[in-house]
Amino acid sequence: MRIEDLTERFGISLMTAHRDVDELVGRGLFRKTRGIVSAAATSLIESSDVYRANRQPAEKKMIAAAAMQFIEPGQAIFLDDSTTVLQMAAHLPAKVPLTAITNSLTLMNALKGMHDVTLLALGGQYHNWCNAFMGRMTINEINRLRADVAFISMSAITDDIVFHQSPEIVDIKRAMYDCAAKRILLADHTKFERRALHSFAALSEFDVVIVDEKTSAAHVDRMRTANINVVVARGDEDRS
Repeated sequence: MRIEDLTERFGISLMTAHRDVDELVGRGLFRKTRGIVSAAATSLIESSDVYRANRQPAEKKMIAAAAMQFIEPGQAIFLDDSTTVLQMAAHLPAKVPLTAITNSLTLMNALKGMHDVTLLALGGQYHNWCNAFMGRMTINEINRLRADVAFISMSAITDDIVFHQSPEIVDIKRAMYDCAAKRILLADHTKFERRALHSFAALSEFDVVIVDEKTSAAHVDRMRTANINVVVARGDEDRS
């Protein structure tokens, strides 16, 4: 919404509204562009990791659990900075020893004390809104590595192509994608209802696409007709 609208809704001055919004922007909870403030994602701006972590938590946990079948002990895996991939952290001890590679500071903190998990932390420029490192330094580090599997989640799926609002994040995920032998996309059902500006890859380019049981049958059937390897994560662990 417009910052001017906040002054009317809360009966505060424009200066106070800007000051309070700037504080929330600094904490990574809001994004502000040209007098517009947003918590939820738009086609141009991704929401903060704090906001995203509280969206579809049950579905993200189901998808993360389903993703574990594609990890074998002894592998090196890329884990992106998405809140869906973050849910995989709790399951990793069952697959050790592992080498986990990530640019997410949240994931680094979750994995740093995990027994038999070798953590490779990707550095670069820190971005508070996603609590992760990005930029040329991060990409250079990724390009020097070769992993067995990359686990990636994106903001939107349109015409069976995955998109993201941030070109910087697209570049990081693309580097992980290019440097992994197997690429797995994690996407809850709401991704099929969103739009974003920057394309990443077609669904058919992933080795596996994992969705949750709330994904419409039309989407699942269309993907399978196109020979996309779709796994439907279910709460009762009955996956297909």
